[in-house]
Formats: sequence, structure tokens, C-alpha cells
Amino acid sequence: MSTTDPNRVDESLIALRRILRATDQYERDLASAAGLSPAQLRVLQIIAGKPGGTVTPKALAQQMGVTQATVTSVVDKLVARAFVVRQPSETDRRQTNVVLTDTGRAALDEAPDALQQRYVREFVKLADWEQAQLVASLERVAAMMDAHLMDASPVLTMGEIAGVGKRK
Repeated sequence: MSTTDPNRVDESLIALRRILRATDQYERDLASAAGLSPAQLRVLQIIAGKPGGTVTPKALAQQMGVTQATVTSVVDKLVARAFVVRQPSETDRRQTNVVLTDTGRAALDEAPDALQQRYVREFVKLADWEQAQLVASLERVAAMMDAHLMDASPVLTMGEIAGVGKRK
């Protein structure tokens, strides 16, 4: 075992804590400003980015890296608030599409800049080797915390992506 500088241990823990606090603060800001969870915001963003503002639940699940059951839970909450509607597909009657409503678009427009969008803006500015090094380091941190096998999507959130618990 190598000798480790105790200051580096503390610095690494402080950096992790800052990331967790930033994620938590973003969730509170998002809930306060737009009444959305990060997962709900991401669903609205994905739908808004699709031609015609419509997408299948299967496509949502694939893009977010979550199960269709998780997407169903998030979409149910968005339907209840009239941010999206479910419509039968015109091309395949077995399929349902999730369609963004005007209310949903307004909520999306009012939402604060997503934490992951800020991260992506800065990440893409890094040199290729820096991106690779950062990804490797983050994967190593996840492995060190026994989190490397956990199901995760590219949505920065503290809670369950399905919104289980106190979030609506």
C-alpha cells in the first residue's frame, strides 16, 4: 500500500461532497422554479427535441437508460399535470406516443438551466484526453464506492429517477 497524503483524502471527499451538494441544490431550485424533478425535466427536454414533439415510451426509456416502467411513472406524473398527453400512434395502433403540450413547453421554458447541461457545456470544451481521463476517474470513484454496477441514467439527481418518495 502506498503512502497517501491525508490532505488529498480530505480534498477528494470535499470535492465529492460539493458535487452532491450541487446536485441537491439544483433539485431544490428546479422544484421551486418549475415544480419538476430532474427526470421529469429530462423527459420534457427529450420530447421537445423530437420531430413533432412526440416520442414513444420505449424510445424515452432507451435514450434515458432506464426501464419502461420508470418512464411510465415519470410520464404518469407529467400527464397528471397536463405537461404531456398520451396519444395512439397514427401508424401503429399498438403503440402510444407521448406528446408535449403547450403547458409542458411553457414549463420547460421556465425551468432553470439543467445541471447536466452546464456539465456537458464544460465537458465538451475539454481536450479529448481530458475527457477520457475524467470519465476513467469518475468510473474509478464509482467502483471505489461499490456503485459501478448500479443502474443509472444521464440525469443528475439525488433521488430515485422514478420519483419514488416525496417528489411529485
